[in-house]
Amino acid sequence: QVQLVESGGGLVQAGGSLRLSCAASGRTLSSYYVGWFRQAPGKEREFVAIISRSGNMQYYTESVKGRFTISRDNAENTVYLQMSSLKPEDTAVYYCATSPRIQLTTTTAAYDYWGQGTQVTVSS
Repeated sequence: QVQLVESGGGLVQAGGSLRLSCAASGRTLSSYYVGWFRQAPGKEREFVAIISRSGNMQYYTESVKGRFTISRDNAENTVYLQMSSLKPEDTAVYYCATSPRIQLTTTTAAYDYWGQGTQVTVSS
């Protein structure tokens, strides 16, 4: 079992940057693929990025490619989402989650443990 806590959200102007952190406790995070998801008001939760257990493979949704970078520091039991060139449409609550699967997946059903989320608001 893993407990996840997201942090780093806040208010930023369009074009700015934020770095989100997903800190884990309990089970070592290196045992899991970790994904970032986001949910805007009135919309479904959507996939953003995923990173493999070692960190050597990453996958992003098309809308954030070139702007977001997912990384992990297994020694710190933390996964990061570096966001740059932020746009108002990036405004959402961002969640990290773990998957016990052995392949990258974008479906929320594949993730077993979720954090409570951190709010990101991008003003125009």
